[in-house]
Amino acid sequence: MTPFKKAVGKLHLWLGLASGLVVFIVSITGAIFTFQDDIRDLTEPWRKVAVQATAPVLPSRLQAAALAGQTDATAADTWVTYFGPDRSATVFYTAKDGALMLVYLNPYTGQVLHKQDLRTHFFTIIQEIHMHLLLPEAVAKWVVGGGVSIFVVMLLTGLVLWWPKRQQERKQRFTIKWGARWRRVNYDLHNVLGFYAASIGLVLALSGLFMIFPWMLKPIVLVVDGGKPAPPEIMETKLDTLQTVTAAAQPLPDIVYRNVRRLSPTHEMVLIGPTGTGKAPAYCWTYQKALHYYHRDEYAFHPLSGQLLESRFHARKSAGTKFADMNYDLHTGQILGFGGKLVAFLASLISASLPVTGTIVWWGRRSKTRQKNRQLVAG
Repeated sequence: MTPFKKAVGKLHLWLGLASGLVVFIVSITGAIFTFQDDIRDLTEPWRKVAVQATAPVLPSRLQAAALAGQTDATAADTWVTYFGPDRSATVFYTAKDGALMLVYLNPYTGQVLHKQDLRTHFFTIIQEIHMHLLLPEAVAKWVVGGGVSIFVVMLLTGLVLWWPKRQQERKQRFTIKWGARWRRVNYDLHNVLGFYAASIGLVLALSGLFMIFPWMLKPIVLVVDGGKPAPPEIMETKLDTLQTVTAAAQPLPDIVYRNVRRLSPTHEMVLIGPTGTGKAPAYCWTYQKALHYYHRDEYAFHPLSGQLLESRFHARKSAGTKFADMNYDLHTGQILGFGGKLVAFLASLISASLPVTGTIVWWGRRSKTRQKNRQLVAG
């Protein structure tokens, strides 16, 4: 082995030992979370409704039904989501006791189908472990972000170590010798599976880092846009709070809903943010396909009059902003549908296995070196 590869090997080893536990937990929870929508559709019947010929009821009616009997939440603090013709609508709010309540309703009648405290939901817990390791967010940002950053370096150094020096060695680098001793099988699992999963693993790791550290995405967006600065991904509409305006005669969420249905008529999913205190714009996002977050239009409305202040349509966004918009769907694999999620699931499982198989390889070599040293001393 060349001095360069020896140095890369040392870096690969010690970085792997330092980040292995974080990488294992983040990867295994990521694999579990990949099919969360599919699993929940099978196990939670209230997520689906029969399609009706009538139009969905307005958001204010959904809010009233979801908050009936509640004294610790107001309609102004809720998130309302329409998921499409065959799916229930939801109203989300945070109660004073900290409960994260998600209420499912029939979008055609406003009937409450189910209430759920997300704090105790299995996939919410899995997501929290995946994102924060159950640590305070300020700490988790650096622990998870640091571990995933090291994993990116691990994948790159692993490819350097995997690369065969001689052409005749290439075949064995692509196959696992299942009939060999278990240590050899483990070695092959680490090297061969690591190679096959490296490209997808890099996409999953980098897209995750872009969520943790949004500033890392900015140079990528700049490159995709050919070096031309693009408008910010998230609208930051300025609101003149000193201007006198006439309050809308209708509930603000209803005005928002009617407007975005007219402006984005083909979009299945509509997410209406809290209307708040009236001192900040009311935001709304529409998505072309339910449970997919890439192809979206964005709106900002005046919180009192309901006047449309700003809009950003997917078709008019720059290539870089479109790339930034697809980051979540890339991270979960759902940008390519079920097949993409399956690839992300397998890549996440393999990523979780790499710290385990790598540690076994290191421990075996360590034990072998100790045994040789004992034999030398005894001799």
